[in-house]
Amino acid sequence: MATVIYTVYGVAIFFFVFWCGTWGVHLIAILYGKWKLHKKTSLPCEIPVPGVSIVKPLMGVDPNLFSNLETFFTMDYPTYELLFCVEDESDPAIMLVKRLMEKYPNVDARLFTGGGNVGVNPKINNMQPGFLAAKYELILISDSGIRMKEDTLQDMVSHLKDKVGLVHQMPFTCDRDGFAATLEKIYFGTAQARIYLSAAFLGVNCHTGMSTLIRKNIIDEVGGLQTFSGYLAEDYFIAKSLKERGWNMSISSQPAWQNSGLCEIHSFQARLTRWAKLRAAMVPHTIILEPLSECMVLGAFASWAVSFLFKWDALVFYLVHILVWFLLDWILLCIVQNGSLSFNKFDFVVGWLFRECSSPYLFLHAQWHPEIRWRGRTYRLKWGGIAEELKPKVKV
Repeated sequence: MATVIYTVYGVAIFFFVFWCGTWGVHLIAILYGKWKLHKKTSLPCEIPVPGVSIVKPLMGVDPNLFSNLETFFTMDYPTYELLFCVEDESDPAIMLVKRLMEKYPNVDARLFTGGGNVGVNPKINNMQPGFLAAKYELILISDSGIRMKEDTLQDMVSHLKDKVGLVHQMPFTCDRDGFAATLEKIYFGTAQARIYLSAAFLGVNCHTGMSTLIRKNIIDEVGGLQTFSGYLAEDYFIAKSLKERGWNMSISSQPAWQNSGLCEIHSFQARLTRWAKLRAAMVPHTIILEPLSECMVLGAFASWAVSFLFKWDALVFYLVHILVWFLLDWILLCIVQNGSLSFNKFDFVVGWLFRECSSPYLFLHAQWHPEIRWRGRTYRLKWGGIAEELKPKVKV
């Protein structure tokens, strides 16, 4: 009987300590975000500016693709090239790229079609020809839905100090209409930003490959992009390889502005589910830690813990926990946005509650259905992040 009581006490103490530590994560993210994000930077005039090869993998079109791509033609940076990669030669994105190349003939831009076949990762297969053709020492890998400001590339290059091998942008979203867009902005400005900023401050690998500036020789040293083609989360393993060789990473002061023209709740939740599956395969202990980082789940366990340990009112504690979490998320979102939000406070309340309440379900769904569907293909993940493509069954 005594063993059972001690075990229950131990579990309650664990949840209470974990709950206390989570507030440290909140504060780190808020303070580091306030200090780091949206700081004006510029390149020193006396040092030669390195050239940058920008690799843009494209697949399909959306209403914002043309304007997003155009921002790469109008950047304020002296020396760069644009390398557009399209796997399918009948892809309508090719027409948009050609229109922009005709509109901006003075910008060094090339188009590669057909892709390569170096592994299971379709993004790397698509980027392979562009990466091999890159002529500059710095490579910027940028997803198709990213929108650049005129000085974004300057900011990223300015962070590439000695022993910094990779500069990454924290994912965020542009202002768009609709509840789905509000939900995305709330997620990337609260839950994602909290983990991303605190991990970056603590030196934990939090890199996402939406917008990444990297020294090309670092990739070439290990055999090129194809070395990471066996993983779907190639961004994580590129950063892992870099850190293992003594290089540092730095976060840009500007977020990566996602601006997809197709914004739906279902597709957004599918992204979250896919990322949860990847994290579980790459870092298995997240299966336990990730649910506990959610407001509603952690609050429930912490409320039981304080009720058991200190005889506090569990319901009152739970409601206060949610309120304080909500307020800190609002503060962090305002810091990341760095300006007026595109929705009102009521929209934020609804979107925040929807995200927080749906998150545990999406995580459980991801673990129950481990196969990943991405870019029209289906994959199975092995422990460690290795992926294998599942071929569709042929009906006889």
